[in-house]
Amino acid sequence: MTEQDDRDVDEALALVGKEPPTVPLPASPQGHRAVPWAEARARAEQTGRAAQLAVRRAPLDRTLGQVLAEPLTALSDLPSFDTSAMDGWAVAGPGPWRIEGDGGVLAGHSAPAPLADGEAVRIATGARIPPGSTAVVRTEHARTEHARTEHARTEHTRSEPGRTDHGATSLPAPLLHARRPVVHGQDIRPRGQECRSGDQLLPIGALVTPAVLGLAAAAGYDELLTVPRPRVDILILGDELLVEGLPHDGLIRDALGPMIGPWLRALGADVLSTRRLGDDADALHRAVTTSGADLIVTTGGTAAGPVDHVHPILRKAGADLVVDGVAVRPGHPMLLARLTETRHLVGLPGNPLAAVSGLLTLAEPLLRTRSGRPAVEAYAAPVREEVQGHPYDTRLVPVVHRAEEIVPLHFNGPAMLRGMAAADGLAVVPPGGARAGQRLEILDLPWAGECFT
Repeated sequence: MTEQDDRDVDEALALVGKEPPTVPLPASPQGHRAVPWAEARARAEQTGRAAQLAVRRAPLDRTLGQVLAEPLTALSDLPSFDTSAMDGWAVAGPGPWRIEGDGGVLAGHSAPAPLADGEAVRIATGARIPPGSTAVVRTEHARTEHARTEHARTEHTRSEPGRTDHGATSLPAPLLHARRPVVHGQDIRPRGQECRSGDQLLPIGALVTPAVLGLAAAAGYDELLTVPRPRVDILILGDELLVEGLPHDGLIRDALGPMIGPWLRALGADVLSTRRLGDDADALHRAVTTSGADLIVTTGGTAAGPVDHVHPILRKAGADLVVDGVAVRPGHPMLLARLTETRHLVGLPGNPLAAVSGLLTLAEPLLRTRSGRPAVEAYAAPVREEVQGHPYDTRLVPVVHRAEEIVPLHFNGPAMLRGMAAADGLAVVPPGGARAGQRLEILDLPWAGECFT
């Protein structure tokens, strides 16, 4: 079934003046050979799993956004020694305390001398706790005074005016007082507080985020064993596309070039290039057959029109079609082809929202399984109002979350991005539509927690 057929169905529904029924209609008419939507996603997952990228060990700074290929296990206790959690004073026993030393205990220095009961020493955050310490008193919770020793007071008494023994002077004896009650062990990070050597910190399949890099470094890692991000080339097709300025004279702005690369990065890919080839079949064939990427993504040219060159060049390149059309609206002319055992092509329709449908239907499961990422747990939410469906295809509709419900957005035609730009996700509407209150599967958008680099 062509996109014109899709428009004809919608127009027919509008003419009869009512929404389509909310129960599935009979199977697709004869000649409609598109793969069911759920099956297309399953095929893409299986294809990616069969061609999962080889793991590699790389320095920490080269693993951001990749997936762990082995559990992250602590190589040492963390912290590996008792440390001070604050700047202040390490103290032993009850106060007040005699202040020992001049420079104090600093982070990164060798083991400090032990403290006896009644003694205190200045200490910096992260410094090793002196043996015998019972607590750390924060700087802002302490005060010091310089009392006189008994010996000093006696000498001062003897040094009266007129006497000749003025050599004896008072000797300061610094004391530390706590402004608040001191609890045993306060502001001391004990060895192994966060983990013990051998503890599993993260499982296989965990995404390497900036926080994971910090944890790995703290746990003693210099390198990580990961599954690299798939490399992608993007080929933008269509002579009618402008890269700047206002649409004019039958030309339109290219909405997919600025969108597809960032979207694929959010799905876990490394985008090598975005190229605009127009409607040149020879240029498309050269680009596909010479690309060194793991995945090629094309936009437009997947139907059967006079300048739709994707199918012919795939046949010429000897590719195998894994998915050739999907029973989903928008986006049914999408396809997935196997170029070699390790290289694939996803053909997206040229209409912007249809291309988004293709990204989430085929590119997302393929990239996820190729890079070893675990599947996001599926969930459903009730829809606030009735949603029009397609007679026999799945429909993907932009929605926003409102309290415990989802609300469909307008401007959801195949060529529109206005609804998608405001959406939290896409609702999977079954053939025939959905009633108000019906729970629908939700495809979340991949923006949260991702780094756009």
